[in-house]
Amino acid sequence: MVMDVGQKKSVIEAHAKHEGDTGSPEVQVALLTARIEGLTGHFKVHKKDFHSRTGLLKLVGRRRSILNYLKNKDIQRYRTLIEKLGLRK
Repeated sequence: MVMDVGQKKSVIEAHAKHEGDTGSPEVQVALLTARIEGLTGHFKVHKKDFHSRTGLLKLVGRRRSILNYLKNKDIQRYRTLIEKLGLRK
């Protein structure tokens, strides 16, 4: 459920635009996606954990707003990120 330092570093390295990039929209969305996937696995076991589900919905909303920003700013970066993370079917 919680990402350790190694997992977080590997996600950042996979999506960073340059050395030391931790704040670009691509990195932020990738980190949120990893956290969302971890929580999704948690809910397969703990179906009635509604407090964590509230946190999951907040994470999904934050990811959606960052994706909307990126889509309005640069549509090509948005499309490549969606393709890379496999968010849309």
